[in-house]
Amino acid sequence: MSAESSVSPSRVGVWLIGARGSVATTAVTGCAAVTAGLHPPTGMVTETPAFADCGLPPLSSLVFGGHDMVDCPLPKRAEALAAGGVLPPGLPAAVTAELAAADREIRLGGPLSGETRDEDELVEALASDIRDFTNRCGLDRTVVVNVASTEPVPTGAQLPASSLYAAAALRAGCPYVNFTPSMGLHHPALASAASASGLPYAGRDGKTGQTLLRSVLGPMFAQRALAVRAWSGTNLLGGGDGAALADPGAAAAKNAGKERVLADTLGGVPEGETHIDDVPSLGDWKTAWDHIAFDGFLGTRMVLQTTWQGCDSSLAAPLILDLARLVARAHEAGLSGPLSELGFYFKDPVGEGPAALGEQYAELVGLAGRLRGAGAGAGVGSGAGDGGPLRGVGDPQLPSGERLGSSDDRAASSGERAASSGERRGLSGERR
Repeated sequence: MSAESSVSPSRVGVWLIGARGSVATTAVTGCAAVTAGLHPPTGMVTETPAFADCGLPPLSSLVFGGHDMVDCPLPKRAEALAAGGVLPPGLPAAVTAELAAADREIRLGGPLSGETRDEDELVEALASDIRDFTNRCGLDRTVVVNVASTEPVPTGAQLPASSLYAAAALRAGCPYVNFTPSMGLHHPALASAASASGLPYAGRDGKTGQTLLRSVLGPMFAQRALAVRAWSGTNLLGGGDGAALADPGAAAAKNAGKERVLADTLGGVPEGETHIDDVPSLGDWKTAWDHIAFDGFLGTRMVLQTTWQGCDSSLAAPLILDLARLVARAHEAGLSGPLSELGFYFKDPVGEGPAALGEQYAELVGLAGRLRGAGAGAGVGSGAGDGGPLRGVGDPQLPSGERLGSSDDRAASSGERAASSGERRGLSGERR
């Protein structure tokens, strides 16, 4: 039974940063396929009975657009994914009209090579694209979701590209989700604007494979009073994500979230490191291996080894659809600020919340209950639909000003945040 039960017949925009990458393409294709009854909603938590009658927007009401720096059309991108075994054979052809419609709503992102616009001008240009999309398509609200390639930890005073897109989401009056380890809305220069916006937001770094498993195994060891001595891991992956994570800075940003899960569930980080290796021939597939050394009763030494082999885009895409629906509904219901109840989906979640997957799921179900009883139309304004600034807030001004913090604040705080996050300037494409 579908969990789609809308309190209002609204149409909801999903604006994807990295809209022509593998994850975005799989999400758009999958939404069309499930809506048409061609495939079941496997992997979509919001399609389970716990989320029935929550007023979530139906999949059929989602309208896709986004920013990207590449020009490969979505239908062609989907065909390439089908050839690589990521999408079922024949599915791109079956939903080519939906893919083409989404592709027509993709705009060139930034910053461009040789960019001459300052930060404020660039943010305004990006926000204008989002507002135009919302207005032209007659949408009640638009959720901005970052699925772009991972950035290294930022240094200096300049905002990284992910934070420019996040600032644009705020300026357009849109809820925001960061599915990547990149700084995005976490940047200290955006803290004041995010707090004052009255918008809900969630992130960061989607939990799809190795860390998902760690968030289950870590609590198991702790609850059974087994002493973990060392936890080492290796990730082998290809595609655009593998290429992006070949950058040591980007890999460090990614690993920060993996280490946080262990620290939070075990009470400390055990010996060992996690390595990420780019293997281009793997394409969109990845293999994650963990070696866990632990002590049992009377100091008996034991080892657990796990191997996770999966398709990154297929694991991530249903979560993107879940998050877009949940955050859109939260916005409609008048919720604002960090949605810590969505920590179930992330390695490095915003707000305060548990790290164990079972506890995170309980909080997510609790959010479903809040949404079920919230009614419709209680949201903060109408999102980007009015084409104006954030209600009662004004536009977040870049590159300076009290709301975003000074250049010195940015430079100092970026280093402080580096231990738990990471990024790069310039987002081209997505987790490919």
